[in-house]
Amino acid sequence: MHPAEHPTAASMRAGSRVSPLTIAAMLLSALVAMPLIAIFVIALTGGTNGWQHLLVNVLPRSGAQTLLLLIMTGAFTAITGVTTAWLVTMFDFPFRRLLSFALVLPLAIPSYLAAYAFGEFLDFAGPVQSGLRALFGYQTIRDYWFPDIRSLGGAVLVLGSVLYPYIYLSTRAAFGLQGRFAADAARTLGVGPLRLFLSVQLPMARPAIIIGVALVMMETLNDIGAVEYLGVHTLTFTIYETWLNRGNLAGATQIAACLVLIVGALIVIERRARRRQRFAAGKATAMHQRSARVKLSPARGWLATLLCALPFLSGFAIPVLVLGSYALKRLNGLADPKLLKALLHSLEVSLPVAVITLFGGFLLAYAQRERPSWPTRFAVRVGSLGYGIPGTVLAIGVLLPLAGLDNAVDGIMRSHLGISTGLLLSGTAFAIIYAHSVRFMTLAEGTLDAGFQKLSPHLDMASRTLGRTRLQTLVGVLLPNIRPAAITASLLVFIESLKELPATIMLRPFNFNTLSTMVYESASRSRVQDAALPALVIIAAGLVPVILVSHSLDGDA
Repeated sequence: MHPAEHPTAASMRAGSRVSPLTIAAMLLSALVAMPLIAIFVIALTGGTNGWQHLLVNVLPRSGAQTLLLLIMTGAFTAITGVTTAWLVTMFDFPFRRLLSFALVLPLAIPSYLAAYAFGEFLDFAGPVQSGLRALFGYQTIRDYWFPDIRSLGGAVLVLGSVLYPYIYLSTRAAFGLQGRFAADAARTLGVGPLRLFLSVQLPMARPAIIIGVALVMMETLNDIGAVEYLGVHTLTFTIYETWLNRGNLAGATQIAACLVLIVGALIVIERRARRRQRFAAGKATAMHQRSARVKLSPARGWLATLLCALPFLSGFAIPVLVLGSYALKRLNGLADPKLLKALLHSLEVSLPVAVITLFGGFLLAYAQRERPSWPTRFAVRVGSLGYGIPGTVLAIGVLLPLAGLDNAVDGIMRSHLGISTGLLLSGTAFAIIYAHSVRFMTLAEGTLDAGFQKLSPHLDMASRTLGRTRLQTLVGVLLPNIRPAAITASLLVFIESLKELPATIMLRPFNFNTLSTMVYESASRSRVQDAALPALVIIAAGLVPVILVSHSLDGDA
């Protein structure tokens, strides 16, 4: 193409043929989709005998437990997230600015760590029940009643305490976009704050709330460590139990296929809500003015402070205090070879995942910018499916094709060279890296795509009119500008991979412990104290993206 020719015109002429960039994006999306395809293939060809047993004896209980957990956790997080977002956005009260940041911190706590901490905090020998016995003179558990944390209600409390920030963040952004226009128009009609919230602000924020609830439900479905510890048999845990404990891989795959359909419905709901939110945000931008916060009376102000402090205390302070108190008693364990080995294994997995997803996410985001055709959009959609799929489901989908490939290579080497290659892929950390890359590809792609959207298309055009090729424009213009988004994407993926438990525990090779599986093993043996040090390392790493998120909200605080 002539240097002075408009790049958009060239792109339109090339739209009839599929570019190498689009082909590369489609190949990448095929690698992401392969575990899901493998699940459905095995589920449909695995026979019906095991399925009939699962349908009669297993699925009714685990399906009901999963449905109740999703509904109750969604309701709990919606009430908590919407209420706190409304208070910190619309009102002024003591410690509002501090709490607006603190309410994001529970995102740093993986749900399984929160479950272990709550179990210790509310146990018979824990500080709460010990205090009750000392205060009222009780001697045994028969002298009083105390709710059991190892129950469905306990799982809702634990999961809701650490997942509500998904709704808090999206709803707070929606309330901020509504600005003065809607609030002042309603106030001139004599509408009070509560009625304004229920009749105007809440309906306008509905798409953001739906996005947050869908994300909460996907994270709830992904959880395995918390629900197992708290004795709740969800579909995700049933997959784990059916495969590893009962040795029924076909049955586990069939349950996984059902779970994929549920996740698919949640993804559709989330994406439709996100489109509505973008439309509403676009209409609001032109007339947006930040609304002055209403100064609450002392009594109501301190009540608002309490309402905003409780979720932070439950979702962050309790887990950190419990695990921190145990860690202080085991500081000599910092030099424990097992801890250092687990840390190295975590780095061995998380660093390659961060690099792979960075390149893969960049390919998808750049292809969408340069070649916005329907094949490219389809490839990006498929490449972004992994984040919503539970780790247990991905583990099965990854293991089956890798094990088949290992067996094929081993058979060829045995027949031709007389040697056995063993499990080259499925028996190594490669399987974990592959599963994590599939799961977190959308996180990298979304972050990089957001970075690209901040760059005007005129940058590309100006560079091309100056005689630069597409490659020179990419290297000399786009990459330097996209560097902050690339750093953020790789950091987010690295930390999410560090925390990931379900896929890691199901795919790890023998004697291969990461920080998350080390915590899981100790807690499974009722030795939460021994899990404190690796748990705090995970929490400390998780605080990094939370701080990044809080910085992005500083202008609204």
